[in-house]
Amino acid sequence: MAGLEVKTQAAARGLPSAIIAVDPVPASGTGHAGRAHAGGSADSPTTAPQTPEPVTVNRPTTEPTQRTADPERPRRGRQDPAPAPAADVHRPFDAGFFRDPYPVYARLRTSGPVLKVVLPDGSHAWLVTREEHVRAAFTDPLLSVNKARSRNGYQGFSLPPALDANLLNIDPDDHLRLRRLVSRGFTPRHVERLRDRVVTAAAHYADRLAERLAEHGTADLLAEFANPLPLVVIGQLLDVPEADGRAFSRWVAAMHAPAHPGDTADAIDRIHRYLLDLIRTRRAAPGDDLLSSLIAARDADDRLSEDELVSLAFLLLMAGTENVQHLISGGLLTLLRHPEHLATLRSRPELMPDAVEELLRYAHPNQMAIRRFPTAAVEIAGVRIPAGDTVLLGLASAHRDPDRYPEPEVFDIHRADTSHLALGHGLHYCLGASLARMEIGVALGTLLERFPDLRLAVPERELEWRQSFRSHALRQLPVAVSAPAPAG
Repeated sequence: MAGLEVKTQAAARGLPSAIIAVDPVPASGTGHAGRAHAGGSADSPTTAPQTPEPVTVNRPTTEPTQRTADPERPRRGRQDPAPAPAADVHRPFDAGFFRDPYPVYARLRTSGPVLKVVLPDGSHAWLVTREEHVRAAFTDPLLSVNKARSRNGYQGFSLPPALDANLLNIDPDDHLRLRRLVSRGFTPRHVERLRDRVVTAAAHYADRLAERLAEHGTADLLAEFANPLPLVVIGQLLDVPEADGRAFSRWVAAMHAPAHPGDTADAIDRIHRYLLDLIRTRRAAPGDDLLSSLIAARDADDRLSEDELVSLAFLLLMAGTENVQHLISGGLLTLLRHPEHLATLRSRPELMPDAVEELLRYAHPNQMAIRRFPTAAVEIAGVRIPAGDTVLLGLASAHRDPDRYPEPEVFDIHRADTSHLALGHGLHYCLGASLARMEIGVALGTLLERFPDLRLAVPERELEWRQSFRSHALRQLPVAVSAPAPAG
């Protein structure tokens, strides 16, 4: 949608020098040896906002550092508690959290800026709860995303090497090399070329939703609209048939929220085998798509390994569908909960870009950024974290931090400060940010225009949520409408 751009903070906030390195730990393993080709053109991909970075001090030293208090004076009179002792472990991820995580985050922020938590699988991690420290940690070079840096604790999904060598698990040098290889599919110019396809697909799935509503009186908006729409877009980029995309989407959902023991491992195995078959087929008959160009970069130029090739295909399919699907459904639910903003967007559709930014802050399904591992013992906000421990950056908690956002629990499409961390920050800023924004805006705009009387078909308390600490996402979104508008 025209006018959707990355908005930066008006000014950098004064942040504490809160992250201090103490003792290094060597990495185990090296990346694929390859040179990035020269990049840069007028058609360059959307990049991370060039916001002045907060001051973050990292001082490796052979001597232990003395723990000091956070040098920043607490804003609005809130006094930070002393760092929690090692035995003070929190267990926040219960049934109440899965239904509504935000009251839990409010309690955690009050308890401290960095807390040791037990995850549902029994593993331990350090959770960063406040926006200032989450933002600083995003760009700290001593916090690695490479699992080889992990000594113990939660490591994320247990993936085979052929799925694990993706951008979410790779540190700067190899990350930039791989990022350049896929960037052509996500330039602003290319995204705009996809707009007509997204508009057409949204109209098609709105027709299908209207048919289901006419036949049954209710329909699942996730199944009929939110799930298939992003599959069309990423399917076009990678030339993946829609039926394959639907199967892939089911496997990813099983990874995040398995219904039975063994579902996660089975889903990962199915994804792995499917991608190997897809690449084998495309290698034999290449086309004019992003996957074919990645295969050529592997086979002709040796610019990425075979594991990196498969892993990139995995990440593109997963990231290009999962989050957008749940932002469409969660975004619509948020608007239905706030009818005054729903009415405003219907009368002033030009405000949709601002609504999308607020939805990214307020209702993004991702609760955490990708886990990180200190390459040296660090202090974050006065809490010492050993090298190799797992650090989780609490995105959802940061986005409801009252020291960062005025009235953060209020959904407000007129919010003046639209900056957020939902699409990442620094090196790991989302490559497909402009595409995601466009898809969400078109999808919600289509629903609001086509269905003026759209409403929930069940009481809100009956909505079912995914049982996952990683992702706050609906399993279904039953909707009804009194009189669907005829197709235009």
